[in-house]
Amino acid sequence: MTKFGFHSIFALILCSALASGSMAQSMYIDDTLFVPLRSGPDTSFRIVHKGLKSGTAVTVLEPDIEGYAKVQIPSGLEGFLPKRYLVSEPIARVQLAKLEQNHARLSAEYQQTRQKLDALQKEHQALEAEFRDGQQSLAASEDELTRIKSISANALSLDQRNRELRENNEQLRNDLELVQVENMRLKDKSESNMLMIGGGLVLLGVLIALILPMIKPGKKSDSWA
Repeated sequence: MTKFGFHSIFALILCSALASGSMAQSMYIDDTLFVPLRSGPDTSFRIVHKGLKSGTAVTVLEPDIEGYAKVQIPSGLEGFLPKRYLVSEPIARVQLAKLEQNHARLSAEYQQTRQKLDALQKEHQALEAEFRDGQQSLAASEDELTRIKSISANALSLDQRNRELRENNEQLRNDLELVQVENMRLKDKSESNMLMIGGGLVLLGVLIALILPMIKPGKKSDSWA
């Protein structure tokens, strides 16, 4: 075999492989119990797989070889089976199973979504209750602040009045001390005056006692004469 001939054969094989790959498509075993997979496109070829279950997805490598199709099953095994057993869409049972799976999945998602919605509603209600409590607390705090301000204002006023009273009390104490000092001074002065008056009266009595005897004899002599 020449080099050119070898290259031609290799190119032909490569083109065939590329053509087979480009024609490959996914199809499904028709609604038949089991379909045997053979090594060639005829019942005379040996069976390489005892039976493909209906609904099995296969990859079609060569779609039409004398009424047979060359396929590749999910395990990677290749073989031939009658073309009439292949359909382009999954069988009703498979479609029903998928629909049921989708329905179950959607039901589960719905339940999860419903649970999340219920949780969000409860959380929303809790937040609303917390908000209302917060508003009530704020209103109570504002009232308390107003009362404290009023008390503080009264306290400041009372403190100012208390200082004024203390100052007045201190002034009255000073005035009282001055009055007491003045009373003591007046008392001392009064006692001194009393002593002076008493001394004067004593002196006057002494003088009267001295003068009176001197006056009485003269009168007696006159009477006697």
